[in-house]
Amino acid sequence: MENVFEKFEKVKYEGPDSNNPLAFKYYNPEEEIAGKTMEDHLKFSVAYWHTFSATGDDPFGAGTRVYPWAEISDPVERAKAKAEGAFTFMEKLGAPYFCFHDRDIAPEGSTVKESYANLDAVVEVIEEKMSETGIKLLWGTANMFTHPRFMNGAATSPNADIFAFAAAQVKKAMEITQKLGGENYVFWGGREGYETLLNTNMALEQDNLARFLEMAVDYKEKIGFKGQLLIEPKPKEPTKHQYDFDVANVVAFLRKYNLDKHFKVNIEANHATLAGHTFEHELHYARINDMLGSVDANQGDLLLGWDTDQFPTNIYVTTLAMYEILKNDGLGSGGLNFDAKVRRPSFEMKDLLHGHIAGMDTFAKGLKIASKMLADNYFEDFIDERYSSYKEGIGAKIVKQEIGFDGLADYALEMGSIKNSSGRQEVLEAKLNQYILNN
Repeated sequence: MENVFEKFEKVKYEGPDSNNPLAFKYYNPEEEIAGKTMEDHLKFSVAYWHTFSATGDDPFGAGTRVYPWAEISDPVERAKAKAEGAFTFMEKLGAPYFCFHDRDIAPEGSTVKESYANLDAVVEVIEEKMSETGIKLLWGTANMFTHPRFMNGAATSPNADIFAFAAAQVKKAMEITQKLGGENYVFWGGREGYETLLNTNMALEQDNLARFLEMAVDYKEKIGFKGQLLIEPKPKEPTKHQYDFDVANVVAFLRKYNLDKHFKVNIEANHATLAGHTFEHELHYARINDMLGSVDANQGDLLLGWDTDQFPTNIYVTTLAMYEILKNDGLGSGGLNFDAKVRRPSFEMKDLLHGHIAGMDTFAKGLKIASKMLADNYFEDFIDERYSSYKEGIGAKIVKQEIGFDGLADYALEMGSIKNSSGRQEVLEAKLNQYILNN
């Protein structure tokens, strides 16, 4: 098998005036921003599934992308060859991390035992390639949504055998994540929800989901896994009503079952817009609740109602995202994983590099702008002034819980006319444009 990525030059930073589509214009990994290098701020990760498995197929047509390892008939040997190609690609790109589902890196066997053996065989190769290249694992997870057995979910399935099968799958995925030095482990409930209440015991399903997560916490402690456990919210698709709808829903669920101290959230931009939110809203909600863990960096098409998983190219969005991440003092053990795929007509191997370069440059530019915004404190000063009535007088008493309805009613009876102040939204949005255009 030809390793087609070998022929590409390593992607380098050439600056904003470069016309080379295989060079970075804004992402300079060694450049320092606010005391850290860009590489440390951004911790870019390549998604194994979209970059090395997605052929460009959709519900209306067959795939358009043919990977060089597709010609290998033996599925385990094909997976090993894929790993060789994947690490060559990531080394050429200069991405320091990758992420995977168990079924991305090794084929499922006819039994759980055979699936375990397949994973072990391929993980040996991945471990070698990680050692050779220095590329690290940001997080691992288990694919519990593709196989027909998961038609009704995994941990929320009405079939207890499916619950048990899912547990066996997550157990192994957590073990190999630990073996490969993964810094996080993600739970994405691709089908953890329901289609109709006419056949659903929602209370039992949610209780079972909590039981499943509690078991994962216990197993993490048993094997000594030091990484962060993450939950990735998604509102719909493929299931109509998913239990992890958005960040607020996940936070409420975790608090209900006393799991919030064990988990943070992995926020995907496209999932945020599918939930009717902006990306920065979801990041902000997670940040103020101390739940911001990691990010799936992509974008959706607002004219389409499904998860298009496009590479992020909207600097307005990445600026506001990095503003939230900087205010969070970074993502801790998390990073920016490109859960993104090139478009179906972009079928050449070179296009995979183009997509990642565009995304990395867009977030790098957003980082630089957001850092300047944060240093100036313009928006925070405005917000601080807007809520200044809570710093003294009756407002301070409200915040300190030193007054109740009786006292507030007495105050209202005597206060006279109320004077509001303008929110100045147009001024603030124009100022944001100024930051983006001038930096």
